[in-house]
Amino acid sequence: MTLAVDHFAERLRAAPQSRLQRGAAAEALGLARELARRAQLLESPGDEPRVMPDVGMFAAADQVTLAAHDLALVLRNEGELASALALVAEAQQRAAV
Repeated sequence: MTLAVDHFAERLRAAPQSRLQRGAAAEALGLARELARRAQLLESPGDEPRVMPDVGMFAAADQVTLAAHDLALVLRNEGELASALALVAEAQQRAAV
């Protein structure tokens, strides 16, 4: 999973500010929030997941990387991994980076 996420994050870091403003950063933040939500639900199923804050478009790549690495630590099976990888691929396609 880390290779796909690292590739997406590097593409975000290399993207011009105009591309980030046109939606790539928002797409990345949405992905980071979903990956973080999934990780929290696996770690603490009875607790309400906290929402990852928006700390700015230039931090979106780091937020995706952090959330993906956290999720990778708690994934339980290949199905969960495949689902997370599909989310990454879809977000990267929508972000157009």
